[in-house]
Amino acid sequence: MAVSSCSFTLSPRAFNPYSSFECRPDPDFSSAPIGDKPRLASSRRVTASSLYAGGISSRGLSSLIFRFPPNFVRQLSIKARRNCSNIGVAQIVAASWSNGPAPDSPLAAAASAQAAAAAVTATVTNDGAAVEGCIDNGSVQIGGSDNSTTTFLSSDGSITVHAGERLGRGIVTDAITTPVVNTSAYFFKKTQELIDFKEKRHQSFEYGRYGNPTTVVAEEKISALEGAESTLTMASGMCASTVMLMTLVPAGGHMVTTTDCYRKTRMFIENFLPKMGISVTVIDPADVDGLEAALNKNKVSLFFTESPTNPFLRCVDIERVSKLCHSKGALVCIDGTFATPLNQKALALGADLVLHSATKFIGGHNDVLAGCISGPEKLITEIRTLHHILGGTLNPNAAYLIIRGMKTLHLRVQQQNSTALRMAEVLEAHPRVRRVYYPGLPSHPEHEIAKQQMTGFGGVVSFEVDGDLMTTKKFVDALKIPYIAPSFGGCESIVDQPAIMSYWDLSQAERRKYGIEDNLVRFSFGVEDFEDLKADVLQALETI
Repeated sequence: MAVSSCSFTLSPRAFNPYSSFECRPDPDFSSAPIGDKPRLASSRRVTASSLYAGGISSRGLSSLIFRFPPNFVRQLSIKARRNCSNIGVAQIVAASWSNGPAPDSPLAAAASAQAAAAAVTATVTNDGAAVEGCIDNGSVQIGGSDNSTTTFLSSDGSITVHAGERLGRGIVTDAITTPVVNTSAYFFKKTQELIDFKEKRHQSFEYGRYGNPTTVVAEEKISALEGAESTLTMASGMCASTVMLMTLVPAGGHMVTTTDCYRKTRMFIENFLPKMGISVTVIDPADVDGLEAALNKNKVSLFFTESPTNPFLRCVDIERVSKLCHSKGALVCIDGTFATPLNQKALALGADLVLHSATKFIGGHNDVLAGCISGPEKLITEIRTLHHILGGTLNPNAAYLIIRGMKTLHLRVQQQNSTALRMAEVLEAHPRVRRVYYPGLPSHPEHEIAKQQMTGFGGVVSFEVDGDLMTTKKFVDALKIPYIAPSFGGCESIVDQPAIMSYWDLSQAERRKYGIEDNLVRFSFGVEDFEDLKADVLQALETI
């Protein structure tokens, strides 16, 4: 039963404490018997300036304007969650009005800047028959934030915590954490609004595959950390790699890659790109002469490599190869998953694009699959266009886990850098270890390159134990702390034997073509205490 109605409209102008707004009278329901139907016979115009002149604070202004009928909050919360996922209109109102600073407060300008991003329209009836709430231009439907608000942050650690959120989040809420917007589509209030969207006068994501406010926050956080104009997140690192390759290498084109890389990437390049008439030159990561020869011989569209590579952690001289490729009109994309955006800035070194499996260090908790690619707006837009066709969309709940994980990225990576370097030194000195692969060691073939372009050497160490397949298996099984699993970069340490984990379907001779020996171990060090990990590795080595 409808007892009363109250409609309100909040626009960017309404958040100026000295601007005027309109609201129907707010009847006092305290003495109205249940079942009565008081009517609102007139409307009035109220100016905020006159209220402030009368000594009413911003908090008092809120209570004066929004005096809602009984059960309003419950009904509004239920309806708002239905219409705007878990971003309630009541939450938006509370953020914009009840907690707004007084006009002379030093926080007023910042609050106005944040609040002005929202234009909220809601119509409420006491029986809940019509409660609609959505964020209009510059808000949830649009998403996005102003990266300029992160310019006061001087370190990567602060950027991982605040970029895309602090003072610049496109979602209007007073919650510290970014809300998860679970929706598959975005509605238009009228057909004309849809037409305006189609003709570029109104902004919206339109459909869940084309964007999501929560995902935008994750993308902007990564962009800020990489120093990129734009970032596109996808459902996995492989999704990002394959969509990027299909976008930037034309049918019948040519690309260059390196011998050491993630096996599934190699399989796509070797087995699927040829179906598009694409030919590939494969070089050693350090073979700059081979790269130059390929550029001179072919019309190369793209040079794509990991740095450091998987699993031998080879490093490419990013600045040198970027200059060489650009002189021949080729693009450069670096998969920096093993490095992380904290240890290496591929874009600043000259690469056109940087790609990550965000499943690894960026997410950092072994609980989410995601991929991302960052670079100039023009290239990312091209990749985004194909991505919208193919799918592979990052779920907003996964985007939230990426946002959550990045807040501790600098803390985790510092610990993992330190542990991995110290463990690499311990392993290299141990008589039961034949060889260690880690760019932080002077014995690594690209150690000098790594020192020039990396501030830390990552949390993964590969090494060969003194033994065969079964001896190595015995060592792995004797470890007590790490999990035997694929993946790396999480809080928990992970170990695997690539000959079994990734190449078991190949014969020993075929594995050796890729440098994979039976005694190779890849160890991803987590955030556990160094002494505990050291003791565990040493006791396991004593068993072989």
